[in-house]
Amino acid sequence: MDFLTDQDVQKYLQDGYVVLDGLLTSQDCDELRQRMAEIVDQMDVPEHCRTTFTTYHDEQLKTQMQGNADYFITSGDKIRFFFEKGVFDDKGEFIVPKERSLNKVGHALHAYEPLYKKVTHSPKVQGIAKKLGLVHPVILQSMYIFKQPRIGGEVTPHQDATFLFTEPLDRVMGLWIALEDASVNNGCLWFIPGSHNSGISRRMVRTPKGTYPLTDFIGREKAYDEEKFVAAPVKKGGVVLIHGEVVHRSVENTSEDSRHVYAFHIMESHDTCWSPDNWLQPTEELPFPPLYSK
Repeated sequence: MDFLTDQDVQKYLQDGYVVLDGLLTSQDCDELRQRMAEIVDQMDVPEHCRTTFTTYHDEQLKTQMQGNADYFITSGDKIRFFFEKGVFDDKGEFIVPKERSLNKVGHALHAYEPLYKKVTHSPKVQGIAKKLGLVHPVILQSMYIFKQPRIGGEVTPHQDATFLFTEPLDRVMGLWIALEDASVNNGCLWFIPGSHNSGISRRMVRTPKGTYPLTDFIGREKAYDEEKFVAAPVKKGGVVLIHGEVVHRSVENTSEDSRHVYAFHIMESHDTCWSPDNWLQPTEELPFPPLYSK
């Protein structure tokens, strides 16, 4: 029996997203979280890498001008650390426990960490891709997202295709796996159903070599009607499939509960052009690996 049903496919095509229960067991989730705790415990962060991650346009540019952009733009084939705002003092020292400081870890867990690689290439994930008719899907990037208690920052409304642009557009899908319950209280995703049918209005692109910032935006994010957003809570072990052009967001986590997630993006590479202007580029060390191989 397919993990992804015909009804699920219909909802995904209609709304631009679908929530599926039971992709991972509770034990699977705990093992992924434990492995990340070990990675964070061993984390050695160089001074210049103590950078804040944000989706705000002006703050992204400001952060990049401070000299940390190279750390981000060269992270596609590495495992690197990105922090929440307000976790360092003016000397660059942690003012919160380091395990509570991180916004995310990215962007190549799927390539270098066996537990994450196993989940990414699992039969259920491959089955989802096949059910959706993907012929030659490849893995673009992966992230561990923390959404820390009380300080987990807002992710403003956006479309993944803004950052992962292809021609034609309809080629990228995100898989957002809840390693803990994600609720309206601790920062679950919110979507505008059907918004994947309207194209994109903004792109993040690499700037010419030798110029700063290293990336910039073309166009601006639209103003969205707050009332159109629908919450998409998901239980531990569940997954949200996210169309590359659907508008989604998450609010700040002001609760006492964390909201750990493992997320990755796949692209149908058959008859698809990956933009050379995207921040993320395959490298000799890590070409985009095929999903259907291990």
